[in-house]
Amino acid sequence: MSAAQPATAVGGGGTGAPAGARPDRPPRVPWLAVVAYVVVAFGLAWLVTLPLWLGGGLTAPFAGVLLIAMMFTPTIGALVAVFLVQRPRPRSVPEYLGMWPLRPAWRLIGLSLAGIFGSILVSVAAVFLAAAFGAVRLDLTGFSGFSELLHSQLAAAGVQQELPLPIGVLVLIQLLTIPFGALINSVATVGEELGWRGWLLPSLRPLGTWPALLISGVLWGLWHSPIILLGYNFGEPNLLGVLLMTLGCTAYGVLIGWLRLRSGSVWPAVFAHGAFNASAGVGALLLAAGSPASPAALLPLGWTGWIVCTVIAVVLVLCGQFRRQPTLVRRAPLPAR
Repeated sequence: MSAAQPATAVGGGGTGAPAGARPDRPPRVPWLAVVAYVVVAFGLAWLVTLPLWLGGGLTAPFAGVLLIAMMFTPTIGALVAVFLVQRPRPRSVPEYLGMWPLRPAWRLIGLSLAGIFGSILVSVAAVFLAAAFGAVRLDLTGFSGFSELLHSQLAAAGVQQELPLPIGVLVLIQLLTIPFGALINSVATVGEELGWRGWLLPSLRPLGTWPALLISGVLWGLWHSPIILLGYNFGEPNLLGVLLMTLGCTAYGVLIGWLRLRSGSVWPAVFAHGAFNASAGVGALLLAAGSPASPAALLPLGWTGWIVCTVIAVVLVLCGQFRRQPTLVRRAPLPAR
């Protein structure tokens, strides 16, 4: 199938695929492979974070390394599912996962940029929405909260000096570096996205667009449980924290799932996820000193982020964007064996 063909095009010529077949989408959900994927991804996530549970928690000196390692467990789950369980197996796994080919370049680049700056927009909009609801107070001139934070960090390090630059300049630098942070973060977020949006989302796609998006989002949120129950993100080491994370991942998962389906590639979702992580702390730059700072209101995975993501999703639906799902996969699956 030509890379530029629309979603309604039939299977590629010469592959022997039946009319209407999608080489990038199984004719039915490979449920046994889905179960294998979930068991491996979830099981390895708990196994990787087990040292944190045995001592030190998120304050352990090696916590950062383990959190990054956990991000690659969905990729391992996807590889186990696709190579050992899924039948028929995709003829080209990189194409099925959305890794290749990298064309048409204009669509890939355009949607990657949309994912990066759209994710930053979600984070910033969530902060202002929290302020509009009175959940936080912002200081957009003196940036007193960020200034207070920097001074406290300098004092903790035993450094007694003024800030090297005016606080407004420091805030601007932080904001301008977010897109570059997105690219750096993508080295790790690819580990998650090859699993959730690379393999699982298209594998669930026979259920329909919305069931596939919502189920993959819920599973993505629940997968975070080993660290959420340690207090990660929301400071709620309980079922409330898991619920907040699951709802946040479901809401945001619709948007990056759309990027995956709309582009036919996993890379826009990878870069969007990297930007989302890089911009999640933008609220700390804008808070007024002494402001409430509930993560459930301030973080883009909190309830303000749910609202922002829902509004964006509604706009995409009204524009017919969820109906446009091209494929970059050119070859049919291998016969079942």
